[in-house]
Amino acid sequence: MGSRERRRAERRKRKERARERLALRRAERAARAEERDREARERLEPLAPGERPTVVTVGAVISAVIALSVVAGWIAGIEVTTFDDFGNRTGEERPNVIAALVPALLMGVMAWGMWRARYWAVLGFQALLVILIISAVLGLVAATAVTQVIGNILLLAVAGMLFFRMIKAMARIQMPERRVPGEG
Repeated sequence: MGSRERRRAERRKRKERARERLALRRAERAARAEERDREARERLEPLAPGERPTVVTVGAVISAVIALSVVAGWIAGIEVTTFDDFGNRTGEERPNVIAALVPALLMGVMAWGMWRARYWAVLGFQALLVILIISAVLGLVAATAVTQVIGNILLLAVAGMLFFRMIKAMARIQMPERRVPGEG
């Protein structure tokens, strides 16, 4: 065997040993992460019957207020700015009943679901919060006035805080009741 082949063989062995060490480290990291997750799940307390986390109550109230304000605005005859396909402002007009009732119905159902501490409602509210967070970030990029920057930063702070706090609430909502050994 020539020296070139020997060096190639040694290089392959080193690479294989490095891959094995990397795989072992990944497995150890995964095991530690699973242990942390298990400990976090054990620290969670399931919701008592009729209990609703405060952040979910806040989300339910926000959803209900939005639903009611959309309906009240439509009844009051509020007009919205309209744009053409190219983003040019075309004027102001009253939205049709479908354009007003669909978001109001969606937010109303979400408010009811969160009031009843339903997982799907909290998940849907979090999806809306993500859309708000992305919109606020894009609004920061396009901001031309200090008030726009301040408004987007406030929106980011409130939506981000609500999103973060709802994660633990969702885990508690999703949690099954713990059974005490020896009971039914």
